[in-house]
Amino acid sequence: MKFFLDSAIVDEIKYALDMWNIDGVTTNPRHVNVSGKPFLTTIREIADIFKDTDKPISVEVNPHYDNWEDMVKEAEELAAISPNFVIKLPATEAGFKGIAVLKDKGIRVNLTLVFSATQALQAMRMGAYFVSPFIGWKESNAEETQSFVEEVATIRDNYGFDTQIIVSAVRNGRQIADAAVVGGDIVTSGLAVYKDAFEHPYTDVGLGKFQNFWDQTPYK
Repeated sequence: MKFFLDSAIVDEIKYALDMWNIDGVTTNPRHVNVSGKPFLTTIREIADIFKDTDKPISVEVNPHYDNWEDMVKEAEELAAISPNFVIKLPATEAGFKGIAVLKDKGIRVNLTLVFSATQALQAMRMGAYFVSPFIGWKESNAEETQSFVEEVATIRDNYGFDTQIIVSAVRNGRQIADAAVVGGDIVTSGLAVYKDAFEHPYTDVGLGKFQNFWDQTPYK
């Protein structure tokens, strides 16, 4: 399984790349807004971090677009900025159409805001490079999500689609493990979620005990 960082904050991305060797980045309009910088400035700075690598960076077109022509036009402009960019389109009728048009142009698409296995299936049919089922939002609405991701993975495998599954809006370590168990290819989450997931209180307790024994034992 690959780990992507869900962020547009340059310092966070550099930290996650250095310490955890993250495999890519996903951004959205909220992340860019939190960065405090203009959209194009932000994505160009992120692209510079990953220059000369093949790690993907998901960047989103204007979410106000309701027709595929506008989506495709901006997608082409964004894709020209960096070979690392994968263009995020929404799971709407126009977004599905945009996937196929952009694939024919050699531009990779990450279909975002996916909340049903049927939406994921259509994204795969149209040629999406990534599909992003959102689980955190669904769980917040009291929906079960493990079978949701499993359904998406099973559909992909049943029909041999090339699409990779980014399990998105992941909010804790349990969700990361669940996504891996049921066949998600990638999880994407924020820096704080990964930090919490990589730690455990028993590790700290055990380390303290080992330090105490170490200090009581002659080295030579």
